[in-house]
Amino acid sequence: MIRIPFACLLLFGTAISGLAQTTETSPFFRLRDTVSHYAGPGREAEAPQVDFVTLAFFGPFEDPPSGEPERSDLDPWRAAQMAVEDANDQGGYQGIPFQLHPIWSENPWGTGVAELTQLVYREPVWGIIGGNDGASTHLAEQVVAKARLTLVSPTASDKTINLANVPWMFSCLPHDAKVAEPLVVEIQHLAAEKPWVLVSATDHDSQLLTVELKKQLDAKHLVPSYHFQCATDSNVDTKLVQEVRNQQPVLVVVIADAVRSSELVGQLREIGYKGALVGGPAMGRRMCRIEPGQRGPLAYPKPVEPTAQWTAFENRFENRFSHKPDWAAAASYDATVLLIDAIRSSGLNRARIRDGVAGLSPWRGITGTIVWDGLGSNHRDVTLKRPTQ
Repeated sequence: MIRIPFACLLLFGTAISGLAQTTETSPFFRLRDTVSHYAGPGREAEAPQVDFVTLAFFGPFEDPPSGEPERSDLDPWRAAQMAVEDANDQGGYQGIPFQLHPIWSENPWGTGVAELTQLVYREPVWGIIGGNDGASTHLAEQVVAKARLTLVSPTASDKTINLANVPWMFSCLPHDAKVAEPLVVEIQHLAAEKPWVLVSATDHDSQLLTVELKKQLDAKHLVPSYHFQCATDSNVDTKLVQEVRNQQPVLVVVIADAVRSSELVGQLREIGYKGALVGGPAMGRRMCRIEPGQRGPLAYPKPVEPTAQWTAFENRFENRFSHKPDWAAAASYDATVLLIDAIRSSGLNRARIRDGVAGLSPWRGITGTIVWDGLGSNHRDVTLKRPTQ
């Protein structure tokens, strides 16, 4: 038997540990630091003669039957219509009017994306605004990657959309890593070394934001006392809400879609929880109906930074649709205007329109300044909104 002195083992282990630390802090490649380019053909093509400049809108657009509540948020579609109307009032594109062609289905993975594919290959479509979340935007991204067509996402913060490195993809919102940053600061401030609970939903966007949030929390050694998950396809379980309350947390973090967020907040306040609540950006959507009396100490990320033009847009929208727009509606307006600006500066050529969208950065709209990173994601910082009682 060969005997190795303990001191030698200790030195060998220390050397290996140091090597591992060096490797971890020096990544070989970071995709986020690259710049996505389109180097293919198409820029030489001449503009065709058209009667309308058509943009596709990939998201819910149909009003519910009379007397029934909205099942989907239609405000992004309404805001995009306003943007097109404004552009046409300004002369359209060299006198040719813009028009929106909406495509959607309750099954976007089947009928919806199939109809979008048929449209962009059958008709002269010059860009797409959509989808309404990260999952549907991924579907549209697969279409534009082959069709060589610009896709501008107003409302998706899923960072993997841009990490797919498709040069036709642009996201108006900061990605989840940016959204998580102010949440981590708030959690550290409110619950450092105190019990707190995380509740997350199982939909696509909530899961991805939760993964990003937990990654940043782990880096600061912030761990929730409990992490509960609630299914998106059913009502919030009252037993789950009571279990959260039983932990006696100083803070509850809720990462869910707009409807689940309002249900969770409402039920927590109803059973007597008076502590702090921190949520995801979905709490700022119109479909998240948190009553003033239910708010208490409440904060959530605000993915937009309203500019001086916000008030005028808000007043016009409210006068027309009888309610105020949320950040998603405003972002949809900006995405449509940005795409129209690129068409006006680049002409009716898909490849040059893509270049035009990339070249507009920094671009200032009603939701703040959009500055693309190398992959077409807006890397603006995110702040928290604290609604009053």
